[in-house]
Amino acid sequence: MFKRVLIANRGEIAVRLIRGCREMGIESVAVFSDVDRKALHVRKADHAFHIGPATASESYLNFDKILDVARRSKAEAIHPGYGFLSENARFARACADAGFKFIGPTPESMEMMGSKTRARQNMKRAAIPMVPGSERGLAYEAAEKLADEIRYPVMLKAAAGGGGKGMRMVSTREELRSAYENASSEAQRAFGDSEVYLEKFIVNPRHIEMQIFGDEHGNAVYLGERECSVQRRHQKVLEESPSPIVDADMRRRMGEVAVRVAQAANYHNAGTVEFLVDEQRNFYFLEMNTRLQVEHPVTELVTGLDLVHLQMKVASGEKLPFRQEDITWRGHAIECRVYAEDPDNQYFPSPGQITRLISPSGPGIRRDSGMYEGWNVPIEYDPLLAKLIGYGETREQVIERLLRALREYFVGGIKTNISLFRRILHDPEFRSGKLDTGFLDRLLERPYHESDGQHPVMAAIGAAIFATLEPNGTLPGVAAGANGNGAAVAPVSNWRRNARAEALRER
Repeated sequence: MFKRVLIANRGEIAVRLIRGCREMGIESVAVFSDVDRKALHVRKADHAFHIGPATASESYLNFDKILDVARRSKAEAIHPGYGFLSENARFARACADAGFKFIGPTPESMEMMGSKTRARQNMKRAAIPMVPGSERGLAYEAAEKLADEIRYPVMLKAAAGGGGKGMRMVSTREELRSAYENASSEAQRAFGDSEVYLEKFIVNPRHIEMQIFGDEHGNAVYLGERECSVQRRHQKVLEESPSPIVDADMRRRMGEVAVRVAQAANYHNAGTVEFLVDEQRNFYFLEMNTRLQVEHPVTELVTGLDLVHLQMKVASGEKLPFRQEDITWRGHAIECRVYAEDPDNQYFPSPGQITRLISPSGPGIRRDSGMYEGWNVPIEYDPLLAKLIGYGETREQVIERLLRALREYFVGGIKTNISLFRRILHDPEFRSGKLDTGFLDRLLERPYHESDGQHPVMAAIGAAIFATLEPNGTLPGVAAGANGNGAAVAPVSNWRRNARAEALRER
């Protein structure tokens, strides 16, 4: 096993990896930019090294600086987390060339699955079910011809990336040219590659992914599915495991296909195979993410496995410590991605200092967080602050636990999307499991007023009353321990504290 691992990332995932290292007796090495000098991952790590200015290309995306720190710190391996360099085959190869183990798949596997068009070509050869469409990038004339053949609506997608960049849904032939030009332009800006491909648009699809794991000895297993249909602008917001529509037979069939994908790519370490599922529960290969996923905690909770520990063991050459038949699933887990963004202003990023932090806890609640009270949230990076994960025996129990935890959660000084999760979890459509990738857009179009005791007007009234209380916790002109008629009254100190917390929660 490695003695020292460099974590080439920041935020909550860096903190998660540092904790995993510490549990395994591995020293952790953090890297940080100018604006992350006081970040939580820097405070938690055993060693920390400055790597440059806030601009990611000059710090977290800079091969040379990260490899230089690995050499100076005497690290043996590099874990990329997710985002940044996690799916960069050139970086994985540079790590190997410099004598460091890259904790993830081989560069060859990443190159095979990193381009969506190349992945589609390889998966077709492996007889993997796919959405009808092109196997490579298309010129406009070819895209127009194929769209007529497979019939509208169709979807244009960037070959080199994801996250909704370079993606356009096209309903008619008249819309195709402008959509094609816009998708190509956006893909070029986002990924430096204007190639786009075309596939049939699945009406009201669910986005369901399968966690897989492979070792360097030819073994591969699936660890169950995650429902990822709650999305905004093609970005996941909330995930859960198991999916409300997947039964044991469907899980087995999806899992076996996912393992075939991994074997076709000669895949090692953690990976995720993503599927689109239509209204008849037919599933189609979408893409493979060659890294640990943001939503890995829900899989950990329902399987009892630590995926970070497994990553370390597999990367050090160990075999998977179990077979497919040894894996069991129990209970239900839901993850909420807490972002620094303003729900009342088109979810615009909300950087700034966290002036107050009240974190939830209690039965069935897990927090993976990269923030603390007094920390300044930078504008330069992804606004993900933390993940709030609930676990229970049933989906209904998890929903109620999360609602309770979300009522306890308060982040002061900046805006967050915490209120959005209360809205989602209260929604009858969500609670019944009737989800598709358009669910959140429909939800946000409907008028909404909170009715769970968290209404801002009530919080403002509480804050106003709190401001008038005397130092001893009584109302003005009322003696402690008595009401206006001289009768004894209950102490209001507890109420005073509760009013303050309620006011803080909604400010």
